[in-house]
Amino acid sequence: MSSPSKVKSSARRSTSKVAHSWNLTPKEAVALQRRLAGKVIREDRFGSIKLVAGADLAFVDEKRSAVAGVILFEYPSLKELERVFAVAKVTFPYVPGLLSFREGPILMKAFEKLSRRPDLLFIDGHGLSHPRRMGIASHMGLILDIPTVGCGKSRLCGEHSTPAKKRGSWVPLIHEGEEVGVVLRTRDGVRPIYISTGHRIGLKSAIQIVMRCSSGFRIPTPTREADLYVAKLKKNFLGAKRR
Repeated sequence: MSSPSKVKSSARRSTSKVAHSWNLTPKEAVALQRRLAGKVIREDRFGSIKLVAGADLAFVDEKRSAVAGVILFEYPSLKELERVFAVAKVTFPYVPGLLSFREGPILMKAFEKLSRRPDLLFIDGHGLSHPRRMGIASHMGLILDIPTVGCGKSRLCGEHSTPAKKRGSWVPLIHEGEEVGVVLRTRDGVRPIYISTGHRIGLKSAIQIVMRCSSGFRIPTPTREADLYVAKLKKNFLGAKRR
């Protein structure tokens, strides 16, 4: 099997980004998700991967605000190169299935602070493994026009069997008769995670790259470090509020 860092797609690379207003009602957001779902590229559409990033978000101020963090790494060494964050008000209500409209604008503010553009982005959330095939990983991938992998800690939709206990074992995640992701064991005997195509990457490559980035922990390093980063930022934010 070839190293994911050397994988090159023969398909023409995408060059178009998706832009839209974030000032939407939940009904309008659902309609937009249905329109955008058809734009997701479900196959490898990338060149050599030299930089990867992980992104995550934590709510603060009684969920009226949120802090988003993005960390950039060399690939495949996973040497950290840069970390950035943004804090902003939350403007969209909590509605199941519409996470990207609540978190997306703040993640974008953090991503825009990176000095270099990653070749692939890991998002703590789902991509195609979403009832309308438009989870936050797919949404961010479309807006940024970047290969994106969804790494969910829990199931959002679909059914699956139990993967074998050995590291690297996986089973398909099926929703309404369609394979929308995989349930992947990243460590022997630990709970599996839910991997799905976000945008411009196929499932086979997503599995390979996630495994290359899972160094002894259940969660891939890019999203694990981003999660720890925003947890620390949240603690600092709360500490500052109390002073």
